[in-house]
Amino acid sequence: MKKGLKIALLSVLGLVIVVGVLVWMEFGPLVKGAMSAEKLDDGMYYMEYKGDDGFKELMDRGGCNDISVLASYVMEFLSKGYFKPDSINVPIKPVGCSTLTVKTPEDGVMMARNFDYPYGTALIIHTIPNEGYESITTFSTDFFGFGENYKPEGFKNQYMALAGLFMALDGLNEKGLAIAVLDAGDKVVTRQNTSKSDLTTTTAVQYLLKNAANIDEALALLKASDMNSDPGSAYHFSMADATGRSVAVEYMENQMVVTESPFVTNHYLCEEKFLVGLHEGDHRHEKLMEQYDAAGGVMNADHLTETIASVTQLPEKGAIVGGTLWTMVMDLTHPSVTYYSLRHFDKPFHFKLSHNK
Repeated sequence: MKKGLKIALLSVLGLVIVVGVLVWMEFGPLVKGAMSAEKLDDGMYYMEYKGDDGFKELMDRGGCNDISVLASYVMEFLSKGYFKPDSINVPIKPVGCSTLTVKTPEDGVMMARNFDYPYGTALIIHTIPNEGYESITTFSTDFFGFGENYKPEGFKNQYMALAGLFMALDGLNEKGLAIAVLDAGDKVVTRQNTSKSDLTTTTAVQYLLKNAANIDEALALLKASDMNSDPGSAYHFSMADATGRSVAVEYMENQMVVTESPFVTNHYLCEEKFLVGLHEGDHRHEKLMEQYDAAGGVMNADHLTETIASVTQLPEKGAIVGGTLWTMVMDLTHPSVTYYSLRHFDKPFHFKLSHNK
């Protein structure tokens, strides 16, 4: 009797171990990614993820042409298919921002970026996917639609934060390609409707950083995709790569237009709509241009940080946007990024991509 019970218990234990191993194989990377979430500073969190990020499956399905469709796929991916919601409302809103790309005295390349918005929380995700390039990206947790008081604290909320694997507002990959999304200046949305795979504004950032080594490759991927604006505004992309090339990618009547420029803010730069969206009293673009020209387009990291800091926004009445949530200074030659939260320029957070060239 005792021997039979012992055998039965060992059999059950063996089954539990097998089930546990199978569950860990399926959910392990997600659980480890969720558990890595940590608070760096007021308004800024960081997490790491290594494994299948689900992006290939998304694109194999044809991508997504609407943010709610993406949200449904994200929930399916995070639950490994055990939960399939019909749709989820995800609020994406017009945002301010500035970018500046310069050469360094050592002939390297750096790009700086302010994300301007009156409130929110930055989520930095360092991703090493099974397929594609390693990247460090940023998203505002307030755009997830998880509730007004959401923070990536506690396992449930940390796990939900993995939705950031599919959405980014800026980032850098191991090849030195940097991309940022900025409000373009008006409300004209882009809806390209062909047989190509679909991307939204924020999924495009992740997609390009995973699959493009430079601007030429990024533009080729965009041309091979249908772009669909996230709701709330028209957007443009600021891109730079390790060669020193920097461009603004905009959309005119559903056609992609590329303009060479080392600085981008919140008005159009293409010839057809040049300065559309530039508001009276907004001198950010002008200030960046003046400082860039005075330096001959060459700055070290400290100079670049001071320059991008000069166009940050104070959280007070009269500010163009109403506050700068985060600032990032990216080294494209030796891919790494330094973050500053809420204009705390005395508290840098520096991250390197482990697969540096």
